[in-house]
Amino acid sequence: MRSDENRGEVVPFREAKQDMGFPPLAEVRAYWEALRAGRRVPLRSDIDPRGIEGALDHAFILERIAPQVARFRLAGTHLGDLMGMEVRGMPLTTLFTPLARTAAGAIVEGVFRRPEVAELILAGETGPGRPALVARMILLPLRSDLGDISRALGCLCALGQTGRAPRRFDLTGVTAAPIGDGPGTGDGPATGDGRPAPPGLAEAPATFAPAASPGRAHLRLVRTGD
Repeated sequence: MRSDENRGEVVPFREAKQDMGFPPLAEVRAYWEALRAGRRVPLRSDIDPRGIEGALDHAFILERIAPQVARFRLAGTHLGDLMGMEVRGMPLTTLFTPLARTAAGAIVEGVFRRPEVAELILAGETGPGRPALVARMILLPLRSDLGDISRALGCLCALGQTGRAPRRFDLTGVTAAPIGDGPGTGDGPATGDGRPAPPGLAEAPATFAPAASPGRAHLRLVRTGD
């Protein structure tokens, strides 16, 4: 995911405020917000890996291919380490336990359809050779060159020993914040100096609801800003 070609003026966000021990998420979120530049959703072609250099191993790009289904177009090495394989081309839901996949699919659909920003709290499935893992994920919508919101910039950060792969996650909490319309939130082309985007990745607080008990999927989706 790293690229050293065509270095231009890129604003890095390595100094972004740390978010509850998950600094890569804060860096990716700050970068996405800066790219909006008054628009509702930035373009996929705006993404330059040099702007999130400190979070590249944790970052990924999704493509919506069907309702509630998105696959990895690009993914950092952290995701490959967790799954024990290259995840490019795989559905995002492969990161989740079977009980969590329906809820995860609904969250993904909200990111593309509303659109909205989703922040997920995750807990690694445990077992022999699989110690406890806590993780956070953020999903940020992107507009394709065709104008539809069918891409997303994401970041996953897990804390703890990876242990035996693959590591899949239960969904223990989520906050989804719709991106509202309003003055200065148009989706027209980004303003700038007219140069093409360089290659690389190119191609109030809410309450989290904990899972009830093992064996039952129990998740309350908290939407803010409605």
